[in-house]
Amino acid sequence: MYNDLETAPQSRIRTHQLERLNDLLAALRDGPHLYGRKLPIRAGRIEWRTFEELPFTTKGELVDDQLRHPPYGTLGTAPAGSYVAYHQTSGTRGSPMAVLDTQETWDWWSECWQYVYDAAGVTSADRVFLPFSFGPFIGFWSAFVAAQRLGALAIPGGGMDSKSRLALLQRCRATVIVCTPTYALHLGEVALAEGINLRESDVRVTIHAGEPGASVPSVRRRIEELWGAKTFDHAGASEVGAFAYACHVQDGLHVNEAEFVAEVLEPGGSIPVAAGEVGELVLTNLGRSAWPVVRYRTGDLVKIGTGSCACGRTFLKLPGGIVGRADDLMIIRGINVYPSSIEAIVRGFDVQEFRIVRSLRNSMEEVAVEVESTEEVAASIALAFREQLALRIPTSVVASGSLPRFELKARRVVDNRHIV
Repeated sequence: MYNDLETAPQSRIRTHQLERLNDLLAALRDGPHLYGRKLPIRAGRIEWRTFEELPFTTKGELVDDQLRHPPYGTLGTAPAGSYVAYHQTSGTRGSPMAVLDTQETWDWWSECWQYVYDAAGVTSADRVFLPFSFGPFIGFWSAFVAAQRLGALAIPGGGMDSKSRLALLQRCRATVIVCTPTYALHLGEVALAEGINLRESDVRVTIHAGEPGASVPSVRRRIEELWGAKTFDHAGASEVGAFAYACHVQDGLHVNEAEFVAEVLEPGGSIPVAAGEVGELVLTNLGRSAWPVVRYRTGDLVKIGTGSCACGRTFLKLPGGIVGRADDLMIIRGINVYPSSIEAIVRGFDVQEFRIVRSLRNSMEEVAVEVESTEEVAASIALAFREQLALRIPTSVVASGSLPRFELKARRVVDNRHIV
């Protein structure tokens, strides 16, 4: 284990968190920044019961703060000249939001990634390939820096097409690849077209983030079949940090409770959900005082695990990883469906790529699925939708290569509900 806290009793973990939390809150109160205005002024330490009285933070609130105080808003607590790293959110769900880190908090990102690498069995002897565009989106920048800190060889794969990346991966004899699950599948698709057998490469571990796919058994199985490697999930966000990782058991994510306080609450509400139930993940980062979030509503839906993990870790377990997004919910003829539920079924079949199309019919929401496959496979997928989701979802075939491919977060949901 990277840190003995990973296997500690929950009582010790909670004591550690409360100590770190009080240090953080003491540093945030009474300043000219957002939390100096937002947090109640209270002398002395807080306890867990008073922590639950602290106000929530939302992304909309942070975006609005930057709009009112451009360009960076008032979230930052360090002097302006202290920041050394700029990133911004992907903008998938609205305007991109700027995120800054000091050297101290950028090092903290790297520290969080050490847990990810350790759980995946990555060591200084590995060669880590990162095939993503090195733009302002945090992407895998922190994974790159963390690989160097680990002592592994970090191989950048930006500024290349997929064929060139595959050639570089083979030439450098990479043993680990870090990318989105979508891009791992796409590279596998390109490799097949080029007559490259990735199972014969040196890659033994694949690590994925940006999408929930690597915790979906059918997606994970497809990646492992293509690469002949063991696949690990990871979860993080620009405004929060690298907060969760998969272990070798591969049945969900562990929240890094050494660096984050996690709450799982009723979506949009404040009541904790019971073990085994799905709720919204709310996070407080403990080591990023220069760009903090306290009780941040991530919008991610997760299930609280029950019992201990076979790996021995006692950190909070989230079976199935990120189940979905609260704002991704589709209500089709009275049945709640998330895109991840549709993907879990589609990836169980021989499909190159797919797309979900939302529309309105007589003021009722409808959904259809397009797949790059055969008519026979499309019919089988439609049958699986009826059997597993209790929904009739029209499933049609489109030409091979006609749907978009993505390096970072895939945008497979097309919303045509505004089109009359």
